[in-house]
Amino acid sequence: MTVRVVTFTGPQIAEPLQRRAPDFAKATGANVQVVTVPFADLYQKILTDFSTKTNSYDAIVFAPQWMGDYVPAGYLEDLSARVQADTALQWNDIAPYFRDFSATYQGKVYTIPLDGDFQMVYYRSDILQKDGVKPPETWDDYIAIAQKYQGKDLNGDGKADYGSCVAMKRSAQSYWMFVSVAGAYLQSQGTGQGAFFNTDNMQPLVAPNEATTAALDTYKSISKLGPPDQLNLDVGDTRGLFTSGRCALSIDWGDIGTLAIDPATSKVQDKVGSLILPGSKRVLDRKTGKLVNCDATICPSATNGVNHAPFSAFGGWSGAINKAAPDNVKNAAYAFLSYMSQPAQSGTDVTLGKTGFNPYRTSHFTNLDLWVKAGMSQAAAKDYLGAIQASLQSPNMILDLRIPQNATYEGTVLDTALAQFLAGEITRDGAAKQIQDQWNSKTDELGRDKQLAAYKATLGVTR
Repeated sequence: MTVRVVTFTGPQIAEPLQRRAPDFAKATGANVQVVTVPFADLYQKILTDFSTKTNSYDAIVFAPQWMGDYVPAGYLEDLSARVQADTALQWNDIAPYFRDFSATYQGKVYTIPLDGDFQMVYYRSDILQKDGVKPPETWDDYIAIAQKYQGKDLNGDGKADYGSCVAMKRSAQSYWMFVSVAGAYLQSQGTGQGAFFNTDNMQPLVAPNEATTAALDTYKSISKLGPPDQLNLDVGDTRGLFTSGRCALSIDWGDIGTLAIDPATSKVQDKVGSLILPGSKRVLDRKTGKLVNCDATICPSATNGVNHAPFSAFGGWSGAINKAAPDNVKNAAYAFLSYMSQPAQSGTDVTLGKTGFNPYRTSHFTNLDLWVKAGMSQAAAKDYLGAIQASLQSPNMILDLRIPQNATYEGTVLDTALAQFLAGEITRDGAAKQIQDQWNSKTDELGRDKQLAAYKATLGVTR
């Protein structure tokens, strides 16, 4: 039989599926056909295919955020029983966050995690160490370091390089970069507080207030400290610039850590440091809309007076099965997703930069031999994995938005306003109001009480 799996064009994420499909076919007799579509189209392609009962796809490798639209509509197979019976999958080896958030919706398992996603900051450890510069603790530090190195030759080729390289292209993944910055100002009371909406009334936190002002100002400053075409760069572009030695700093998922050790493309092997997202010493008072100084009550998880809010942007690519597929095809699709996630395969794939897969299993973090074999020094492996673990273990981690039509809230409204703001088409205050108004409009259209209940449920808020 043939199992049709859809994901985004890549080459990341699609590459390991395509590479391992022939071995899976030899072992099982089931052929896996990987269909790819541009990321900007993936959500709607899947939704349209399932809702019209076209059923071109037997399985999907997608953003677990979108379960809020796919599961209630009855499009995805409940995998709970299969997972429970699957000893080869080693379910308990998958880190609790990815089991509970990426894989589970309202107490049932609908996806198999294939990837772990957190945004971090990367820095040129050799340059900062030589100059006696500490890695950034706050976003103000980030800007100061970027300013110091903007226009300097960082890789010895005689050309001016960049203080920071961040993907800010519209219709790519740039809105997640903004949330990585804004989160430090917006959420300080722990994961259950949420960084997108007030859990009392579903009013947007990205609104005309001092926290949003600070976040937009910071984001605008970062946009000017980088390549001249930074507003048109996607993550593939900025990763290439960083690994070629042209950037002092970058904000990204776990991919740079593994791309930096590839001897074929990287000029920064063992010259890269990783750390939890920088934070802020001032955070939003939700009652007044003002920024207030951190103290033990307002920022209970602060370090050195700095509120860090690591962001699980996207949540990690995960595999799910079309409930309408024939039973034998469902079984084959499940077997393939399990095969991809099992430690023997995933333990290698998360160490290869080309896959786009980042660590998500406990064994990925504890087995340093995997990383040393891939080309990391022990020190670099500990630093890289430590930054991810610091994010995973933070009580103030931000969960990405996972409510019905989140693709509209983030991928359309937020993305459009940010692009217009960075391009100078609208003002900072105009961007904040546009996001607030359009988010409120969408919430009212879908039902404020319904959306608030869905939002609180994803945060684990029961009151």
